[in-house]
Amino acid sequence: MPYHYRLTHCLALAAGLLALIAPLETAEAGDPIQDGPDGGSWLEIAAHQAAEWNVMLGAGIRVEPKFEGAKDFTAVPIPMISAQIGEYVSVSPMGVTVNAWQYEGLSVKGHLGQDFGRDSDDDKHLDGLGDIDASAVVGVELTYELMPLEFNLSVDQNIGGGDGLLAKFGTAVKMPLDSFMFSIGSSVTWADDNYMETYFGVTGKQSVKSGLREFDAEAGFKRVDLEISGMYFINDHWVARGDAGVGYLVGDAADSPVSQENLQPYAMFILGYKF
Repeated sequence: MPYHYRLTHCLALAAGLLALIAPLETAEAGDPIQDGPDGGSWLEIAAHQAAEWNVMLGAGIRVEPKFEGAKDFTAVPIPMISAQIGEYVSVSPMGVTVNAWQYEGLSVKGHLGQDFGRDSDDDKHLDGLGDIDASAVVGVELTYELMPLEFNLSVDQNIGGGDGLLAKFGTAVKMPLDSFMFSIGSSVTWADDNYMETYFGVTGKQSVKSGLREFDAEAGFKRVDLEISGMYFINDHWVARGDAGVGYLVGDAADSPVSQENLQPYAMFILGYKF
C-alpha cells in the first residue's frame, strides 16, 4: 500500500473539492436553499444532501514509518471525509476518482490527487538530502472483480516534485460476514528512474552534505505489500475500520543508503459516521 503522509493536507484538498462541487449540485437540482418550514433548516438540508452523496466523516490514527525506508515510527492523526457524488464521481482525502467505464465486474477509473513529497526534517537521517516538493498525481486504474477475488492494476504519473511514474498490481480476497467485511490482499509496486532517483538516490552533493554514500537508483520493483483490512458496520450510520499491513522494500529501494529498514509495517484505525 502506498504511504500517505500529511493526511491533514489531503483532507483539506477533499473538503475544498466538495465545497466547489456542492454549489453545482444545488444549482442543477434547481431547489433553492432556504430556512423555515418549507425548505427546512440549513442543517437539515445539508444532512439530506450528505445522505444523497453517501458522505462519511470520521477520524482515527495511523502508525507508520516516518518515511519510506525509515526504522523509526510516527503516529499520524487521520481526519477523514469521503463522498460519492452521483454514479461516476467520488471524493476522498486522496483526491477525485471518476468511474469512466464498468461492465460485468470490469471497471476503468481515472483519478486526480496529490503527492506531498518528503521533508528533510521528517527525520534526522534525511539531513542533507533536501526536500522533495509536492506534486499533482494523474492516474488510471483497471479493476476486475470475480467475487470473492479482486484484481487491480493502477498507473500514476507525478507531475512536479517526484515527477515519476508508479505502477502497482494487487490482488485481494473479500469476505463479507453479516455486519463485518474482511479482506486480505497483496501488491507489488514498480517505479521509474525519476521516482527512484528522487526518493532513493543520493547525488554527489547530497552525499557530501548528508554523509551517506553516493547512490544511483534505477527503475524497477521497489516494494511488495501484504495487508489485512476489516470493516464493521456498527449500525446504519457508524462504521469502524482497521487495517494492518507490512511492506518490504526490494531492488534499489532496499539497497539505497536512504533506507534504514526494509521491513515497513503499518496499522490504522478509523471510526466514521455515514450520513
